[in-house]
Amino acid sequence: MTDERRKFKRESAEARKEALILATLELVAENGVRGATVRGIAERADVTQGLIRHYFSSKEELITAAYEHHMTFMSDQTFAPASGVQGSALARLTAFVTASLTPPVVDPRAIALWASFLNKVQQDPQMKATHERTYAYFRDQLQALITAALEEAGRPAPPARLRRLAIACNALIDGLWLEGGALPDAFAPGELEEIGRQSVAAITGLNLEQGAERS
Repeated sequence: MTDERRKFKRESAEARKEALILATLELVAENGVRGATVRGIAERADVTQGLIRHYFSSKEELITAAYEHHMTFMSDQTFAPASGVQGSALARLTAFVTASLTPPVVDPRAIALWASFLNKVQQDPQMKATHERTYAYFRDQLQALITAALEEAGRPAPPARLRRLAIACNALIDGLWLEGGALPDAFAPGELEEIGRQSVAAITGLNLEQGAERS
């Protein structure tokens, strides 16, 4: 047994659950949701199937936990550069758009996972609820960035307007993210993020190129 596996045996329950989730994500990315069997997950994590059942009541519960982990991780990874910007609210919004459309957020493996989970989201109520929750988590953070940038520009907007701006910008970024991950060689260096900044600027009326200079 490797040192990593010995360490796994001594880790906390939360760490063990996360290791099982990561093994599940690896298999879903490689073989799809149906190909991620309990036996395969146990072999990948180097544990018994009984240990999986100790932490998760069913494969469906494990798949749902893996999906939520993946979506939350991507959201946090996307917003991290914005949270690290010490400048203006506009610079933070610009940093978010740029991070959304560059590696490591734009990644073929992330696209493979998203596509593998999508069909199950439509069929499984728990997966759908998880999707709604993680979507709201992402959209609300984006709305907060837009709100701050508009207030900074002296153009505060009512909540209903801010919500629609966040939905529109989110949809735009999702589309570019999908194409960038699925066809990484189809775009020139810097092209996706430039399109993203220009398009979010068109939606919000904010000058994100100016924000790029400040970040």
